[in-house]
Amino acid sequence: MFPGGRGEALTNVKEGEICIHVFADNNTFVIIQSQINTNGFLSVEEPQVESEYLGKMPASFRMIAVFLGDLDNSDGVGKVYYRQDSRPSILLRTTDHINQAFPQDDEIKPTHALIITWENVAAHGVPGRGDGLDRKRNTFQLVVASMASASYAILFYPREGLQYISTPVAGQSELVHTGFIKGRVKGWFNWSSSPGPYYRIATDNETSVRQLSEETNSGRRGVWVYEIGTSPIFYSITPGQVTNLSPEEGMAGGQMESVPEFPPRNTGEQQEIEFPPYEHEEEEETPEQELPPTVHPVQYQPRYPVVPEPMWFVFFLTVFAYNSETCASNRQKCSSFADCKDYTNGYCCQCRPGFYGNGKDCVAEGKPQRMNGKVNGRVFVGNTPSPLELSNNDLHSYVVANDGRAYVAISTIPAGLGPSLQPLSSLGGVIGWAFALEQPGYENGFSIIGGVFSRQAEVTFLPGNERLTIKQEFKGIDEHDHLVVSTELEGRLPEVPRGSTVQIDPYKEIYHNTPFSLFSSVITSSSNRDYTVSLPDGSVQTKAYQWRQTITYQSCPNDEEVRAVQSTQQLSVDQIFVMYDSGNQLIRYAMSNKIGSIHSGPPEQNPCFTGRHGCDTNAACRPEEGIQFTCECSTGFTGDGRQCYDIDECREMSEICGSHAICNNQPGTFRCECMDGFQFASDGKTCVEVDRPIDHCQRGTNNCDIPERARCSYTGASAYICSCLSGFVGDGYTCQDIDECEQGRCHRDAVCYNSQGSFTCQCRPGFHGDGFQCTPEHEKTQCERDRESIQVSSNTGSFSFFRLRPSVSQYVPTCDQHGAYEPTQCHGSIGQCWCVDGNGQEISNTRTGPGQRPLCIDRGVIPPPIGPTTRPDVSPVAPGTHLLFAQSGKIEQIPLDGYSMNKGEAKALLHLPVRVAIAVAYDCVEKMVYWTDITGPSISKASLEGGDTISLITTDLESPEGLAIDHLARLMFWTDSMKDRIEVAKLDGSQRRVLFDTDLVNPRPIVADPSYGRLYWADWNRDGPKIEMSNMDGTDRTVLVKDDLGLPNGLTYDPESQQLCWADAGTRKVQCMDPNGRNRRTIVEGIQYPFAIVSHGRNLYYTDWRRYDDLGPVSQKETDEFLPQKRSRVYGIATTPTECPQAYNYCSNNGGCSHLCLPRRGGFTCRCPDVVDGSCVERNL
Repeated sequence: MFPGGRGEALTNVKEGEICIHVFADNNTFVIIQSQINTNGFLSVEEPQVESEYLGKMPASFRMIAVFLGDLDNSDGVGKVYYRQDSRPSILLRTTDHINQAFPQDDEIKPTHALIITWENVAAHGVPGRGDGLDRKRNTFQLVVASMASASYAILFYPREGLQYISTPVAGQSELVHTGFIKGRVKGWFNWSSSPGPYYRIATDNETSVRQLSEETNSGRRGVWVYEIGTSPIFYSITPGQVTNLSPEEGMAGGQMESVPEFPPRNTGEQQEIEFPPYEHEEEEETPEQELPPTVHPVQYQPRYPVVPEPMWFVFFLTVFAYNSETCASNRQKCSSFADCKDYTNGYCCQCRPGFYGNGKDCVAEGKPQRMNGKVNGRVFVGNTPSPLELSNNDLHSYVVANDGRAYVAISTIPAGLGPSLQPLSSLGGVIGWAFALEQPGYENGFSIIGGVFSRQAEVTFLPGNERLTIKQEFKGIDEHDHLVVSTELEGRLPEVPRGSTVQIDPYKEIYHNTPFSLFSSVITSSSNRDYTVSLPDGSVQTKAYQWRQTITYQSCPNDEEVRAVQSTQQLSVDQIFVMYDSGNQLIRYAMSNKIGSIHSGPPEQNPCFTGRHGCDTNAACRPEEGIQFTCECSTGFTGDGRQCYDIDECREMSEICGSHAICNNQPGTFRCECMDGFQFASDGKTCVEVDRPIDHCQRGTNNCDIPERARCSYTGASAYICSCLSGFVGDGYTCQDIDECEQGRCHRDAVCYNSQGSFTCQCRPGFHGDGFQCTPEHEKTQCERDRESIQVSSNTGSFSFFRLRPSVSQYVPTCDQHGAYEPTQCHGSIGQCWCVDGNGQEISNTRTGPGQRPLCIDRGVIPPPIGPTTRPDVSPVAPGTHLLFAQSGKIEQIPLDGYSMNKGEAKALLHLPVRVAIAVAYDCVEKMVYWTDITGPSISKASLEGGDTISLITTDLESPEGLAIDHLARLMFWTDSMKDRIEVAKLDGSQRRVLFDTDLVNPRPIVADPSYGRLYWADWNRDGPKIEMSNMDGTDRTVLVKDDLGLPNGLTYDPESQQLCWADAGTRKVQCMDPNGRNRRTIVEGIQYPFAIVSHGRNLYYTDWRRYDDLGPVSQKETDEFLPQKRSRVYGIATTPTECPQAYNYCSNNGGCSHLCLPRRGGFTCRCPDVVDGSCVERNL
């Protein structure tokens, strides 16, 4: 069959849907209406209800029956796809099939092909076990190829055979039908009609139907080719002439019933051809039997409406199904925010109060809308002979619905095209129309047609008459609550020189809504637009273009009470902004949109209709009398309308998703996901169990060596891998101990003792050390010398020389097992403790009073062993989400299985000899782990996919202890607790800028919220601990929390639940609140000494210093813990999500800034680094 399925620009057809495609032709206006039916046929006129043709063939309307029966695609497994295709590769393949079926013909050059695929459709009414996975299914395809002189139908059936050949009809099994039906034919004076010809491909014989997939008339098994006349309304049927299979195809066995003889193919003038006779039932009306059913040469007469040049060729393709016309079977086709209502002739979907749309797609009133998609095409610029190609360029749009302001950005636009795209704000115009600010009595596009429609526009530039065609398919709302659109551009643009800017004048555009048929409607609009081009030399050019567009969409024919929509409305567009950023190859459009009356009148003064109301971006403006109004938070948010906060439906309604489902909160809404081992049933809501593969590792049914020598690793689909543990060698099924003593792993002055899977080293008598490093005598460290000196002076009564210590009694420094200063020093006589650096010097602002101890970082490093040293690089990690945590000398990783820690697979990710890594952060775009090191000090990164470490910042640092990544704007932020400042730089370490260097004492944790351009950090200043917030550009600095804090060391932000959480080593609590400082609550109490915390899904994971240096999740109560093998302090913690959070960020592609683009809520700021080169420009956008 021809390529099918997703990724091939196909449209997925569901029962009852109507799909309309529009194609341009500059010469004629031809309307060809064809209707795809989920019951396995293509009709070229209005079909009857299925009760009038199932079991009563031939039907009374014209059709191509590919595999006609009572078929079902409503269970979510069966699909119907179609597409119009004119790519050379597809047309070449079509030509190959036709030439092989008609070897004597030449000049076969189709211009386009319609490809329809019925995939995995089942027989309607055949029972299964309930989940739809055990029903018999067939896949078949129809290709209609057209050219000026003829049209062809190519039918494809599965070579592996048909799983069923009949469907239940009226309680009996009825064989499917395949063939061409002309419908009823009128008599001479239109006084009577009779059944027209029915050319059957298969007869009423089971063998004949089964041989559809075994034999052929085109030389290829299961492929049947027919010429069907000069238009889609077929007047002559000629079968392919090659009934023998080609040698490579082979014979399938069995012979098909004889095919009716046809006269020779037309080699010159048009010839009248008889259809094979058909025996039909007697009708009440007496047909004129004496007249043979012949085909006359007929030229299709197009209709020519009065439209201005250029003309349009419109191809209407409608899809029907009759199996399920009530809400009981179609409720899942409505939006989750809509109600389904039954009518006499079917059902309709209607958005609930507080939402708007067409019922299939509904969005909350007042809520901002996001749109994503891809842009493809070929565009000529000026007089250039070669086009510039666009291939899957990203398109992002953001609309502030309550004031009608729309923003559109398209990335990776080459410099040869970008400047010339500036006048084309029309690319985003339809988005502005869809969510325009509604004036009283008028509705924007989304209110009328929802999110699924087709749009085609043609732009004619004056005075050069360059023309560009825009085709867009809007595909509805995806699982991330974003609208999805695909865009194609084809044609020529007038050249706008590089370095030029474009200003587009405000304009008005009239939209006409015209029902085309019972099931479909067309919206047309046109306008003339002026724009000015300011050239680099200072001169200005004034130009214009003409704009015409057609929007086609499905309407609901059954709703008798649907509110009347104004057939003609006017879109007013102003405050138009266009810009091409050549440095980042980004084109931006912005505009304000209002939809209202075409008649002039006094402008509306109520702020709800002007957009100047001050309501929150997640609120709807409700007009009252005069200029009075109120702000009402959108559904899914709470607040006073001026400020709105997300409602966590998952927390407040714990059973909202049902059994075996997980609820994920999202801004303004929530989403249900089935747990592992379950999947959604055909209703799209209930989670049913699926057959799960066997984990032989967990069950112990594997054939690996014993667990003391080998590890069993599950790889999915009941498969596993055996590997020997460290210290053993073999294939995993048989492992033998490695004698490390033979490898000389110990020091030369030590004795080696081998054991199963391991070994030990012990220094010989007279030597001191751990066996890997042995010295004849122990050399005292500075701390040991100081301690010994003070003890000696104390015993002799001499005065202590330790000048920085309290004079009361005698202070004795504390040394660790390696002789280094303990990071926390205390003087018991006065009850005070403080932090010291590696030289034993007190760190300012860390001294505490009686009964308290400061949170001091161990700045000493463990000496490396003598012998081979592990390379500081990363071995690639397995796919999935992992926890990363820092420990002295290394960064470790723990795989997550759902929310549980897979402790058995924990291992070192990165060895950092003689280094102390503190903060850890992760970039989900490039899959990079970032960390800070206080021994360098430095900030570095390494790829999770393997490779060496890369140092990013190595100068002007003292103690970098907090690190945050903005994956959208490509920025990193860090705190320095000794320099008492917060800085920002690009992810490559360039363009450093100090954001804050005042009112900071001990800043440590810092987190970023890229979606809203916000920073959060904590300062554990003993005299005044606090948690603060600001925009990423340093504006709007605010203290969020300053009461009831002790040592707020860990801080994390969850973008899904919009919760800011922190771990406090002073109060020994984990607490959370919303990012505006409200709804503060305690999650867990009684923790020991937490250092860092991170969120993932519903859990919080934190590191703890006093609980055997462990880490574990917090979810209302502690559920698990992990104890690292190495008993040293654990520091920063981060997760490695498999996908980046979806969000719109103004600083994508650097926002057009010359240097730093720093996001803020609702915009961004262009800022210069602290070290500038003279070319930097600062501005606010």
